[in-house]
Parts: sequence; C-alpha cells; structure tokens
Amino acid sequence: MGSMMGFDDHYSKPTPLKTIFILWFSRLFSDFALKYAPYFSILIHLELSMNATVEQLAPVEQQATNNWVVAALYQFKEVSDAADLQQRLLNLVKSINLCGTLIVASEGINGTVAGDRAAIDAVHQFLLNEGFNAMEYKESESSEKPFRKMKIKLKNEIVTLGVEVKPRDLVGHYLDPQEWNDLISRDDVILIDTRNDYEYKAGTFKGAIDPKTESFREFPEYVKQNLEQHKDKKIAMFCTGGIRCEKSTSLLLQEGFNEVYHLKGGILKYLEETPAEESMWEGECFVFDGRTAVTHGVEEGENIKCHACGWPLTKVEAELPSYEHGVSCVYCIDKTTDKQKAGFRMRQSQIAAAKRKRL
Repeated sequence: MGSMMGFDDHYSKPTPLKTIFILWFSRLFSDFALKYAPYFSILIHLELSMNATVEQLAPVEQQATNNWVVAALYQFKEVSDAADLQQRLLNLVKSINLCGTLIVASEGINGTVAGDRAAIDAVHQFLLNEGFNAMEYKESESSEKPFRKMKIKLKNEIVTLGVEVKPRDLVGHYLDPQEWNDLISRDDVILIDTRNDYEYKAGTFKGAIDPKTESFREFPEYVKQNLEQHKDKKIAMFCTGGIRCEKSTSLLLQEGFNEVYHLKGGILKYLEETPAEESMWEGECFVFDGRTAVTHGVEEGENIKCHACGWPLTKVEAELPSYEHGVSCVYCIDKTTDKQKAGFRMRQSQIAAAKRKRL
C-alpha cells in the first residue's frame, strides 16, 4: 500500500518537463488511436473468426454447497441460432448456483456443469424444453467445487475433430457394458482409446491402443497413418463420456471401415454400471474437473492433477522430489524454465490468498 501511495503522490505533482512529455504522449496516442482504430477492429474481427470461439462468463459467484452434483451431457442436434441459445443459457445461469462449461454450436450442445440439486435440475429442464430430449446425460458427485467459474462457449463444433463428419446420420454400433466386455475380449478386435495421452495415462481398458495424441484434432491423422490397412477389421473405440466416439466412429465409417463399434455412454457410464469384479477397466478415468479422476461407481479416485502441466499423478509420483504443488511434476519439471516456475509459484500464492480471503 505504501509504494502505491508514494507513486500516486509523486505522479500528482509532475515537474514542467514531465507535464510537457505527458501532454505530447497523450496527443500522439490520440492521433494514433484515431488513425488505426478501424484496423484494430478488423484484426479483432479476424481473430474471433479464426478462433471461432466466443466465450462468455456468467457474472455470478457460486455459493458454497456440501454436495456438488456434477452433470456431464451432450447431444448432436441442429441448432438454428447457436448465439441466441448461448445468450439464453447465460440469462439462466445468472440466477442459479452453477459452475462448469457448456459448449454451444450449430451441431448441438456439450459440457459438464456442477451445482446444487436445484441448479442442475434447472439447467437440465431448460435443455429438455429446448428439444435436447435425447441427451447422453450422466450425474455424479463431488465433495468440493469442481470448477472455478461458469462458462458458456460458442464454437463451430461441440467437440473439435477438425474434419467434417455427420454423427447424426452415420455412426458406429453402440454397445452396452456387457456387450462391450464380450467384444473387447475377442482376439480379432482392435481396441482404440480415442482420448489424449494424459487421459490414457490415468487408466484405460485392458489391451487398448494409445494413439498418443495431445488433442482430438490429431486423431484423423492417426487413423490415416495407422488404421488404413485394417478397414476389414473390427474396430472398437471408447472415450470419457461418448461424444468423441460419435465423431471418431463416424469418421471411420466415412473412410470406408466396415465394422466400427463404440461404448455407449463412454467410460463414465461403464464405471457407473459395471461392478469392479466384472470390469475390464484398469486404473482411473481422467475427468476435466477438480476431481482429476474417478473410479468404479464414479467415485473420486486417488490421482491428483499437476496444475502446471495437467497430467494426472499417482500418490507415488506426488511424493517424488520433482513434485511441487502447482509448479512441477515428474512429467514437466524439465520442460519449463526457472522463470516459468517462479511465475507458477506466484500464481499459487495468489490462489492461496484468494482462498483465505473467501474463508
């Protein structure tokens, strides 16, 4: 506080030379802004067009609750005015205790949100009223707030593959958990985990292939490089909640593959319905919220997340000297500079201060 007051006092009494400089700089900046403002406007418009994402934050502070209900949902459905739906969702979440992210596009809706029972029921009913009556919808619980804020994003795709496919018209065979177990137990089936490398690391199905992708956009190239010669084989694919497989199976069928299968409802539905003693799942399922990972019964797992790189860590990995909360872990300690680590430490201290302020 003292340093700020000193700066203000000093700035309020400039010398004549400083006054001349301030007036000159203000005039120069004004002329520059007037001359080039139209170009900045064009650049901003191009940036939004290229990024194809309009993100809005709901201007509400979520209240504390002892039992956070987490709802993961998606549906491919034609949306005539996605921007209007985004705005009406924003209007809704202003008045309810909700956090998380919903992605809206002309092809449908996708997201994971958390809140108290009343908030989850409200957004669920809103979407049903909007005609999303065939949603893949799953609920679980979290002991702590899973997301910091509520975001409503407007995008070109509700899950970004980067290749045009038609999941509403062309999609693989859906399998329930028992059918899935029977299929992936066979020797003539190629089992592929369509998720990213860090998700695979937390857990996967026994015998699943890791495409080693860092984003779903890389999956079409993986197919081109590794699966083209297997178009006559049975291909089984899975993902967290099912949405990526809607597009990956559609892609393979579009490319001429004959037998393509995927796990209906994804890993989360499988873990919810399949007893541990009958399960072919190994490890935990990475989730994109504060829980890091879940296990059978969709209960919170033991993995924690490195907030520097996002990779899930076992208890053993979290006890290694390379792990510093929010700063580094065994997977990223050699990938960041000392300056970056210092920035991470500052961020962690700010987060801790903010938490103490809320208490």
